[in-house]
Amino acid sequence: MTPGKISRRVVADRLAWVERMVAEIRTLPLTDRNAFFADRRNLWTAESCLRRALEALLDLGRHILAKGFGIGVSEYREIAVRLEEQRVLSVDEAALLRTMAGYRNRLVHFYHEVSPEELYEVCAHRLGDLEQVLAAYRRWLQDHPDRLSE
Repeated sequence: MTPGKISRRVVADRLAWVERMVAEIRTLPLTDRNAFFADRRNLWTAESCLRRALEALLDLGRHILAKGFGIGVSEYREIAVRLEEQRVLSVDEAALLRTMAGYRNRLVHFYHEVSPEELYEVCAHRLGDLEQVLAAYRRWLQDHPDRLSE
């Protein structure tokens, strides 16, 4: 793969997608466990939005690697490793993204093992992890405008 320009359109779309999904999760009654579980639709909204946010975050990382560095990856966890190697993410940010990649895989492939309580806890207390990696992407992209398409 040959490095080229990272698509501004893809970047903007994926950043907006993650923000939109996190915002949707934040509209849920996450400060009141009983209220959250009182309406089962909250659980399905949380799961769908969290999975989509994780996939968009990982897809953006894959796009940065493929277009910006000419690096192809086949597994979601590898995205974090390669982004750290290229200094797009710090060691701590890459560790967060690896954890999120594993959680995304659980949501998709082992969905029957993710309990409602666990999903509530992640949405109520760990959304900042997504935002931290998102901020790292933004910071790197702002520091490397020459890597972006016009």
